Amino acid sequence: MSTESEFLWYIPNQIQPGHRGDTQEADHNTLATLTGHATALEQHGWTGALIGTGWGRPDTLTVATALAARTTTFEPLIAIRPGYWRPAHFASSVATLDHLTGGRVRINIVSGQDNLAAYGDSEGDQAHRYARTKEFMRLTRRLWTEESVSFDGAHFQVSDSTVVPRLHPHGDRLHPKLYFGGASPAAEQVAATEADVQLFWGEPLEGVADRIARLKALSRDLDRDLPPLQFGLRITTLVRDTTEQAWADAEAKVAKMAESRGGDPDQHRRATAVGQQRLLDLHTRGDVLDDNLYTAPGKFGGGGAGTTWLVGSAEDVARSLRKYRDLGITQFVLSDTPYLDEIARQGDQLLPLLRNPELVGA
Repeated sequence: MSTESEFLWYIPNQIQPGHRGDTQEADHNTLATLTGHATALEQHGWTGALIGTGWGRPDTLTVATALAARTTTFEPLIAIRPGYWRPAHFASSVATLDHLTGGRVRINIVSGQDNLAAYGDSEGDQAHRYARTKEFMRLTRRLWTEESVSFDGAHFQVSDSTVVPRLHPHGDRLHPKLYFGGASPAAEQVAATEADVQLFWGEPLEGVADRIARLKALSRDLDRDLPPLQFGLRITTLVRDTTEQAWADAEAKVAKMAESRGGDPDQHRRATAVGQQRLLDLHTRGDVLDDNLYTAPGKFGGGGAGTTWLVGSAEDVARSLRKYRDLGITQFVLSDTPYLDEIARQGDQLLPLLRNPELVGA
């Protein structure tokens, strides 16, 4: 499996406008607007984009299908939840889209919290949730790569199942990559045995290095029978023409976040996933970690990829991302707001530095 670095963006898949400080436009989630994001990604050198999922958001696979139909190279990274789909239905839908797009589909498996009861799903404790996810990933991959599949698991069953159209190899790619996140021991066991790519949030370099080493050891200990696990980074990258301007804008954004929260750090906290809690705790070690990992957004409501930001000039941010690449990260999912403007800015200023290392000083 190729380990060449790939660079994706994020397309907001939201009913309400203004996600993470994006521009407030009434038509923010129309097909025309979202297609504009996807075509801008093609024009400015990005491979594709993550499209988020969750009950109360537009259906992610439908959005991805519409955008793929209106583009030529754009690769959607489609987030889905195992409880929302049955494996055979999912495998068939994705195989169809992959066939129609000539192999442009990627999948992000999400096991986090959702409004499960709204679509008739239920799950037990963490062990149950990740056991189900493990079965879902294993069965989906079998349906994509084998015919006449029979499977009798604790959570899913199929008998003599053959998904059509059959997936065709594209180079060394036998099926859509399965991306996966999660920092708990249960999640890491699933990643080590079933994922193609483990996605990390924007932790300091030391923490990412530790997790890569642990996942590699788990892959060996659990007798992984797939190609080696790849690693990805999902993070906000705030890039400006100069270091000084970047930090001024970053601090202004956080000040605005603090104002909207009444200036009370951490009041947004609630029971949350292990990986997200790791991010939220980082600011106790300092507002800036490593060279330019800004943790202050996590004090005032930054969540997920918005919890920590890499801040600086294109050269600053490229230098930091190259350090993650040196640890073994090959998949980068970046973003900042306004999303459409930053697709162009970072595509034109940041990506050339990442693809041509000699352009960035040590």
